[in-house]
Amino acid sequence: MKHKIVIAVTGASGAVYAQELLNKLVILSDQIQEVGIVLSNNAKTVWEYELNNKNYENYPFRIYDKTDFSAPFASGSAKYNIMVVVPCSMGTMGRIAGGISDDLITRAADVILKERRKLILVTRDTPLNLVHIRNMETITLAGGIICPACPSFYSQPQTIEEVAHTVIDRVIDLMGLSQNTYRWGEYKKVKKV
Repeated sequence: MKHKIVIAVTGASGAVYAQELLNKLVILSDQIQEVGIVLSNNAKTVWEYELNNKNYENYPFRIYDKTDFSAPFASGSAKYNIMVVVPCSMGTMGRIAGGISDDLITRAADVILKERRKLILVTRDTPLNLVHIRNMETITLAGGIICPACPSFYSQPQTIEEVAHTVIDRVIDLMGLSQNTYRWGEYKKVKKV
């Protein structure tokens, strides 16, 4: 089965995570039928500031305006089966938890949850307050997955992108896509310093 995927990018810091996920989806395109991208206004600003580019415009996926409720994934009948919000701001998560569909990002998340499909929120804020934790609980109880952008280091990443990959590879696994990546327990030669 080829997947129909929504990628939403919010204004939380961590645009590198969105960039690296989109890069991986290009590589894994043989497993994908369609990808739709939605960026909040702040997402574009943060991406350009943190990454010094507008590369979100250069992917072979369609970008939808955050007010475009005619986008196919605004309805369950389009059968998009995966949505990833990366990075996911606490405000966006709160609106999703509250069922507030005030833009295409929150409407698409609401659709994914009501259709019992896969919603993954790559949260990036820290520390968490009780409101954040309760919103995470609500989304988890509704069937969503909270995947904090907490990198791992046992694969000995050497660049910012490699650090981001430790999170994005987990997201790809959660999405159910096949990939060739470092797995715990695999031998990795340690460099001598």
